[in-house]
Amino acid sequence: METEKNLIMLVDDNPANLRVGKNVLSQNYSVATAPSAAKMFTLLENNSPALILLDIDMPEMNGYEAIKILKSNPETAGIPVIFLTGKTESDDEQEGLSLGAIDYITKPFQPDLLLQRIEVLIKK
Repeated sequence: METEKNLIMLVDDNPANLRVGKNVLSQNYSVATAPSAAKMFTLLENNSPALILLDIDMPEMNGYEAIKILKSNPETAGIPVIFLTGKTESDDEQEGLSLGAIDYITKPFQPDLLLQRIEVLIKK
C-alpha cells in the first residue's frame, strides 16, 4: 500500500520555474502549481498543502502581499511558507522572514538542497 504523499504548493509566474520545480518535487511529493498568488488562493479553497513555495516578484500580487493574507487567515496561517525567489538581497530575505516565512531560498536553487530543507521542515 502506497502512503499518501504530502502536498507541496509551488507558486511562480514563470512557467519554466513551475516545470523545473514540479520535476524536482514530484518524486517525493504531490505538487500543485499556481502561476499567481490569486490562483494559489483558489487552490487553497480545496487543498491543504504541507508547505507552500512562494515566489516574490509576481504581477498583480507579490509574494510579500500573499504571505500577509495567508498569515492573517486562521485557516491558512499554519501552513509553512518558503520563499523561493530570485531576490538575493539580505533586506529581501529579512522582509520575507519577518512576514512569517520559515525559510528563504534563492534561485537558481540546488534541487538536492531544496528537497533536504523541505524534508526537515515537513518532518517537524
